Amino acid sequence: MENFIVSARKYRPQTFNTVVGQKTITGTLKNAIIHQQVAQAFLFCGPRGVGKTTCARILAKTINCENLMPTGEACDTCPSCQAFNDNASFAILELDGASNNSVDEIRNLVESVRVPPLNGKYKVYIIDEVHMLSQSAFNAFLKTLEEPPVYAKFILATTEKHKILPTILSRCQIFDFKRITVEDIVEHLQYVASKEDIEAEEEALHVIAQKSDGAMRDALSMFDQLVSFTGKKLTYKAVLENLNILDYDYYFRITEHIIHGDITSTLLIINEILEKGFDGQHFLIGFGSHLRNLLVCKDEATLSLLETTPSVREKYKEQAAACPINRLVRMLDVINKCDQGYKSSNNKSLHLEISLIQICLPDEPEEPSPRVAATVPSASIASKPASPAAKTVSQPSDSKPLGNIKSTSLKTTSIKTTDNLKKEEGVAHAEEPAEDWEKPVSQESLEQAWKQFTDTLEASNPHLYSTLTKSKPILAAPSTIQYHLDNKVQEEELFERRAALLAFLRKALQNKHIMLQTEIDDTPQTNRPYTPREKFNHLAEKNPCLKELKEQLDLDIEY
Repeated sequence: MENFIVSARKYRPQTFNTVVGQKTITGTLKNAIIHQQVAQAFLFCGPRGVGKTTCARILAKTINCENLMPTGEACDTCPSCQAFNDNASFAILELDGASNNSVDEIRNLVESVRVPPLNGKYKVYIIDEVHMLSQSAFNAFLKTLEEPPVYAKFILATTEKHKILPTILSRCQIFDFKRITVEDIVEHLQYVASKEDIEAEEEALHVIAQKSDGAMRDALSMFDQLVSFTGKKLTYKAVLENLNILDYDYYFRITEHIIHGDITSTLLIINEILEKGFDGQHFLIGFGSHLRNLLVCKDEATLSLLETTPSVREKYKEQAAACPINRLVRMLDVINKCDQGYKSSNNKSLHLEISLIQICLPDEPEEPSPRVAATVPSASIASKPASPAAKTVSQPSDSKPLGNIKSTSLKTTSIKTTDNLKKEEGVAHAEEPAEDWEKPVSQESLEQAWKQFTDTLEASNPHLYSTLTKSKPILAAPSTIQYHLDNKVQEEELFERRAALLAFLRKALQNKHIMLQTEIDDTPQTNRPYTPREKFNHLAEKNPCLKELKEQLDLDIEY
């Protein structure tokens, strides 16, 4: 039986021109050879499978070529080149830094450097995974690396440049290899397929290239595996099945349902995906990339960032045109937060479904800014101008005063849109407002509706009940309610039920535009007790007998 040679070895580049995706580096090396400015030491660093060792071998072969081409390439026919191609060259030595990392082995290498090459111009040492050398081995190698004989050249390769000693880095010319682009990998796979008489669909090769994460060796390994599975015909469907990759058609379908707010179909598709054995986080990563691609398609200037086939690119452009940018950004934000909390969730399926339901909810028009509110006759704007970070709607002239609130000491939270409420607070909306809910709101009707809502909290949530009954809500604009809070803790308590409160008020007041604006008084209130100890001390100042009672009964204050 004929020995099988994997594609990564069979089609390994033999000249600088055949190296894929590293034109800058190969061009620099060729120019150095042409002008006879070859350094004594090189460091090739970068991720796996991008051509570091390949370029090291080509460089070693080229500088020893007896009939160097004018372009800086090896002739591939002289005895030196033939010996290299047959792995029989005594002038080129390869070492593995992982298995030759001790001081003794480096000392043996240093001793061999003293012996000039028997044939060829240079004695070239290629040390792969050089970061695996020990500290002592690096130190033993320093002097030789800095001042080697004129015939000695060192080419070091590593995937972890940060582990190399600075003293080693300073003695080398450093070349940073980049990840190979999807287009370059696809082009090389097409070349290999044509040489092997394999019929391969372009979309199938794109999937392999994307899965390889910029590593040509990984792409060729997957290519060999898939050819063994499919024979001489490599199809997109076969690649998805063998590599366990989710078909991008799922992402297009689920996005289409989300755009139209179809929660039922969205949940059915995600259930189908999970039943096929795909992990929920695997879907989240792929769906996040899909939304990113849609966002990229919104502008011709960023369209080049989309790495896919022309047919799929048209699908992206068509779907991107149907989804506004602000909706895409909101969807990306929800999916990103879902991905971050997925592993820690006790009910992962529910966690995923809730996030999808949130992005299915339709966008609503943004709330009017203070400038818009200023055009309404019944409202007036505070004399202090509002900044983007702190928008303040002043008290109307015909409303009740705000008590002891000082306008110069209010820290105002920005008005949140309904979209943000849905995103941050979940889907706890009692009922969507009817389209014709635009009834004028009065201060009296607002106070009545506010009391109806707070009455429902007296037994179930006494803390929030206390927060919402400490002062009266103020109708600061025709549809904007202003409520004063003392601190951030109260704001957080209100935030948890904010959506339910808004839904109740909109229905009770028959006005779909009702929005709530909260203000925090950041004036220091040193005399107001909050903790149990502060309250006790406050009462004890008024009645000193309390301290005596506490000491006689040996009582402690609860925290």
